[in-house]
Amino acid sequence: MTLPKYLGILSTAFLIAGCDKNSANEPDRGTANTGREMTNAVARSDSADAKNADNTGKNVRDRSDATLTPGDQGNSDQDIQTTVRIRRALMSNGQLSTLAKNIKIITVDGKVTLRGPVNTDQEKQTIEAAVKQAGAATVDNQLEVKTNNP
Repeated sequence: MTLPKYLGILSTAFLIAGCDKNSANEPDRGTANTGREMTNAVARSDSADAKNADNTGKNVRDRSDATLTPGDQGNSDQDIQTTVRIRRALMSNGQLSTLAKNIKIITVDGKVTLRGPVNTDQEKQTIEAAVKQAGAATVDNQLEVKTNNP
């Protein structure tokens, strides 16, 4: 990529980020990394194997009332503490990938729902075992094993 093209893209990113402010007198919040993020986006889009992400199906699924999302997390002390115990157990497990540690954990009335991608069936089983060990009586394991591991 030529330098003028790169600078044009970078200046456009800063211009767009600047339009985010509510008023001219407010300090700029949350746009400090815009240049780095834009550089990364340009690098990704220039790669020969760049693919557009299409999460349309998952987004539609998450909009339906049938699928729990983190916004459905129960507010009782017991539900919150169950979720905290599970998250701590996952974060302290050195054998789980970062992907597996970032799954969605939703506890409602004692029932734990697990959602998100993991790398292997072993991670899926390890997570379910940790959930049961954390005291969850009922587990709805909706974890998905990624099929395109490098």
